[in-house]
Amino acid sequence: GPRGDLPAVKLTWHQGTAKPKLWTEGKIPQWTNGVLFIGDGGMLLADYTKHMLLVENKQFASFSPFKVPEQTIADSIGHHAEWLLACKTGEPTGSPFSYAGPLTEANHLGNVAYRAGKKLHWDSKNLRITNAPEAEQLLTRENRKGWELDG
Repeated sequence: GPRGDLPAVKLTWHQGTAKPKLWTEGKIPQWTNGVLFIGDGGMLLADYTKHMLLVENKQFASFSPFKVPEQTIADSIGHHAEWLLACKTGEPTGSPFSYAGPLTEANHLGNVAYRAGKKLHWDSKNLRITNAPEAEQLLTRENRKGWELDG
C-alpha cells in the first residue's frame, strides 16, 4: 500500500519458465538469471555480476541527458565468497541480515504466491497470509527425519 506521501509499489513476480513478455519477445538481453526493474524512464536489468540500464531496448547510458552515476558500492566478490570471508573475519557481507532477511522474506512470498496461484495479502507483523489461509501450509515444510530442530 501507500507509504506516507509515496504511492503503492506494484510488484510483478516471474520465475522459472514464466519469463516476462519483454524477455520472451527478445526485447531485453536473454540472461538466464536476473532481476528486471521497470520504471517510468527506463529499466534496470541486473544479476550478481552485471547490470544494464535500458531505454527503448538501448543502453540507458546512451540516452541523453542521462549521466551514469559514479560507482559507490564495491563490486561483490561473489555470494559464497562474501559469506566465507564474513565467517573467517567477522566483517559484514554486502547484504547483512538486516537487509537480506526482509529481501528473502519477499522472495519466498513470491514463490508461495506463485505456487498458490493467487495474489497474497501478507501481515508481516504476525507472519500470516490474511486472504488465503490455505496458502500458509506453503510457508514451512516438515524437516526430513534426522534433520529435526531441537527446542
